[in-house]
Amino acid sequence: MRSARTSRYSENDAQKQAALRYILDAWEEALHDGIEPEMLANAALFAALADLIGIYGEDAVAKMTNGLSRRIHHGEFTLKRTSQ
Repeated sequence: MRSARTSRYSENDAQKQAALRYILDAWEEALHDGIEPEMLANAALFAALADLIGIYGEDAVAKMTNGLSRRIHHGEFTLKRTSQ
């Protein structure tokens, strides 16, 4: 029998996967309609940050995003590696 904690994590993971699928589907549709990827990325970042600030406040989101530079430099968000 699964614990309530395990069940809650499974439901949370399922919601995260569903949310990502919605975003990726909308992204593909926008690309198909001729929207430039850079425009989509900027709009997505703006929308995400605006929602997070609305929920958690500016200070919390500033703290949350403080480590993004390090994570970017470590390749956490890089899908395709290129040799330089």
